Amino acid sequence: MLNGKKVLMIIAHENFRDEELNVPFKQFLGEGIDVTVASPVKGKATGMFGTTFDVKYSLDEINEADFDAVVFVGGMGTPSVRASERAVEIAKNAANHKVLSAICWAPTILAKAGVVKGKNVTVWLGDDPEYGMKTSKVMENAGATFVNKEVVTDGNLITGNGPNAAEKFAAAVMDKLSE
Repeated sequence: MLNGKKVLMIIAHENFRDEELNVPFKQFLGEGIDVTVASPVKGKATGMFGTTFDVKYSLDEINEADFDAVVFVGGMGTPSVRASERAVEIAKNAANHKVLSAICWAPTILAKAGVVKGKNVTVWLGDDPEYGMKTSKVMENAGATFVNKEVVTDGNLITGNGPNAAEKFAAAVMDKLSE
């Protein structure tokens, strides 16, 4: 059990990837972890497949220092989170002292924050219209080494490549929290 541990999960207000929220969220709660879900905007957030979540905190209301881990959830809404200066700031601040993790398209938020340099990472392999290149290239341009695996842990940085990796991703976060 990981009683007393606190995890911040950050989702897009629209089009987060349902499994990437639901699977880790349930696994974390099952281990006694206190989970807070935040988004750039508070209120009802909607996943790509219809999951809704009542987000009680906007990113501006969060102090990342209060958490042991930060988890960025992916999905089609990732660019809206990546556009949030506060989301990028949370990633930067968490990089040195916390378990910092992102799944699917969300590792590109960590790339934008400049916290993947010299790290091994994975990411959902697809086109990133904002950058006009493959997501793996976005990561490499930020100084990371792309590894084509479901989950990659490098120090306190954990990345997952998509919804099929959600269980392994959550397990990797919990393993790191138990160290």
